[in-house]
Parts: sequence; C-alpha cells; structure tokens
Amino acid sequence: MGIAGNRAVLFDKIKRAWYKFSKNPLSIVGGAIVFVVVFLAVFAPFVAPYPQHAGSFVNFSEASQPPSLRYLCGTDAFGRDILSRIFFGFRLSLIMGVVVISLTAPAGVTLGLVAGYMKGSWVETIIMRITDIFVAVPPLVLALAVCSILQPNIFNAMMAVSLMWWPWYCRMVFGIASSIRNEFYVQAAEITGAGKMHIIFKEMLPNCFGPIFTKVSLDMGWVILIGSALSFVGLGAQPPTPDLGTMVADGGKYMPDQWWIAVFPAFAIMLVVFGFNILGDGIRDMLEVEDV
Repeated sequence: MGIAGNRAVLFDKIKRAWYKFSKNPLSIVGGAIVFVVVFLAVFAPFVAPYPQHAGSFVNFSEASQPPSLRYLCGTDAFGRDILSRIFFGFRLSLIMGVVVISLTAPAGVTLGLVAGYMKGSWVETIIMRITDIFVAVPPLVLALAVCSILQPNIFNAMMAVSLMWWPWYCRMVFGIASSIRNEFYVQAAEITGAGKMHIIFKEMLPNCFGPIFTKVSLDMGWVILIGSALSFVGLGAQPPTPDLGTMVADGGKYMPDQWWIAVFPAFAIMLVVFGFNILGDGIRDMLEVEDV
C-alpha cells in the first residue's frame, strides 16, 4: 500500500472515530468546556479583566462588591476581581492535573505491564502487593497525610497526589495485560525470539491504549478535585496565589451574605470536573471504534 493508501486509511479511521465521538452530544459539550478552560488558563493574562488582581493586590475601597457589569463575579474581601482569579486558578488546576498524570500514568502503566506479563513470578507478587498496600488507603487520606508532614505548597501537593495515584493505573493495566498474556501474537513474538521489553512495549502496550487514554481524561477531573480539596484545607497553593480550592475556603467565611466569593470558584471546579468526565466518555466511545 502506497503513501496515498495509508493516508486514506488513516483519514477513514479518524472520520469513523469522530463520527462515534460526535454521536454523543455530551461529548461535544465536554470537549467545548475543556477547550474553553484550557484557552482561559493559557491566555489568562490577556483575557482576564484585571490580571493584576491575581497577585498581591489590595483595594479595600471595592472590597466585597456583589456581581455587577464591572465585576461579573464580584470581588473578594481584598477587593480583587473573582473572575480574573478564577481564570488564573484554571491555570494552576490544569498544571496540577498535567503534572500528576504525566508522573503517575507512565509509572503505573509500566509496572502493570511488567506484572501482567510476568504473572505468577516473584516480580508480579512484589509489584501487586505494594500496589494493594497503596490502594488500601483512601486516596485523599493518604494525600492529606503526606502534605501534612511537608511544607504546604503546590509542588508538595502535586507530589502527594502523585504518590497515591499510580496504583490505579497499575491495577487497571495489570488486569488487561494478564488477559492478553497468552494471546497468539504474544506467543508468536516469544517463539521468534523477541525480548521481554519488545513484547511488553511493542506487542502488549498498544492493546492498552484505549483504557489508558480514557482513564487519563477522566482522571484529569479527579486530580483537579483532589488538588482543590488539599488547597481547601490549606495544604496546597498558598495565598496570594489564585487557587480555586483556596478561594472556596476563603469565601466560606463570608457565607451566606457574600455568597459570590465562594460560589463562583466552587462552580468553576464543578465545571472543570464535569467537562473532563463527559469528555472521557466520548474518548472511550471514540477509541472503541479504533478497536473494531
């Protein structure tokens, strides 16, 4: 098959995948939400009405202003525009999600593949027993425990979430790898003398891409939620850095009279999590087409 034929096949696969993705209207909504959030986070200094309010800014003369045409989401107790701080809070939340997933997914997938391929050996026993220990502890509790003994900042929060997130990838991939361990193409690779690394990463890994990509898209929302929870209790990003969880915690002091200080950041968190969750459903449906 020539280059033109390969391009035609690739185009056909993309078209079929998009058709399946677009059949679910919620997937389109999720993709649009994620696109808008990413756009606002990347270009926050240019699209925020008052970008200087994201730093050490105080204007008590306009403190605690309700939503208006000038301040669409109102101002907080220091006179800072809440909408501008939400845009910058999106940036911090996405950084948290990207860093945690970038660290945990490769580590968990690699360990799961090795354990699945070497099922029944001492390697599988060690990897999966360590995984079981981490899984036995509730994720948020483990993250709180780690953050509580470290200096509260965004870096330590990301490391704490990463420490408790990799076992879920390991467990998922281990189940998939165990089920395809005895497939004919794996046995054929072994018979032809292929090395273990070739079999694990060239033969088995591609068959795990669908569930992995789906979980990554779903986990982005959950990681952002966990990170916001850590910031809510003071173990994440520290003031004056705009963080959605910290903004909700600060706004809770002024409820219910000045409701907008907490409600709008909380709605922003809900919107991000909702967007990534329904986008993940669409990605799952799209990747199912590729497996046909």
